[in-house]
Amino acid sequence: MTARAFLIRGLVAGLIAGIATFFVAYWVGEPYVEAAIVLEQSAVAAEETPGGASHDHGAGISGSSETPSHSHTDEGAVVSRHTQRTWGLLTGSLAVGVALGGIVGLIAAGTIGRMGRLQPSQSTAVVTLLGFVAFALVPFLKYPATPPAVGSGDTIGDRTALYFGFVVVSVLAALAATYAALRLRNRLDTYGGVVAGTAGYLIVMVVAGQLFATVNEVGDFPGDTLWFFRRASLITLATMWGVIGVVLTGLVGRLHAVQTTQAQRRALAASL
Repeated sequence: MTARAFLIRGLVAGLIAGIATFFVAYWVGEPYVEAAIVLEQSAVAAEETPGGASHDHGAGISGSSETPSHSHTDEGAVVSRHTQRTWGLLTGSLAVGVALGGIVGLIAAGTIGRMGRLQPSQSTAVVTLLGFVAFALVPFLKYPATPPAVGSGDTIGDRTALYFGFVVVSVLAALAATYAALRLRNRLDTYGGVVAGTAGYLIVMVVAGQLFATVNEVGDFPGDTLWFFRRASLITLATMWGVIGVVLTGLVGRLHAVQTTQAQRRALAASL
């Protein structure tokens, strides 16, 4: 089983995951994006109305000089909202899915024979699960996704740096915890190694969560809309990683079964 074989199957899994993610994001997430855009446009319009009362709708609105026609409406927009929520969303989902699937496939190829007695399909499933937790889930819990109208444009650089910094810490901690678990299983049993590695990862991330700055720029954005948007974002992330994991694990398992059968036939023929 070569790295090339894993890469090709990872790309295929990522393509399928991208398609599935597009449909989930379109049907589950886009309604709340639209609701947030309407709120953002209403707040900006209220601020720009001559003699109208100023409406502070979160730091992202009060500190912004952007008018609705610059970004979210079809009139005068560089990319129309219809294109953003259809072809744009599909293109982005496919690009992220294929890239992520290829990366997961290569990492899974590198773990063959290095995760105890796990078969290739099993180690691939473990790699995908660890990737989802370390790269997507835990960073999301610290810095969840925010819809339009939430967050100040003046702080977007700082918020982006905090998020990616936390992702780096999470991924490195997961790698260290996995390595420690594999080493400790020689002294302890497999269960003890897994528990020790998991505990180490949790301790590191709890400390990191306390040290990294907290972002709170929600303002008076409706709590129910924010909650549904973030829930939809998490569902979309889970769809991407879940489909990649299921499809790639199945493809790798099938490849391993075929190659094992062929090896057994060759061994049988050689023994005759």
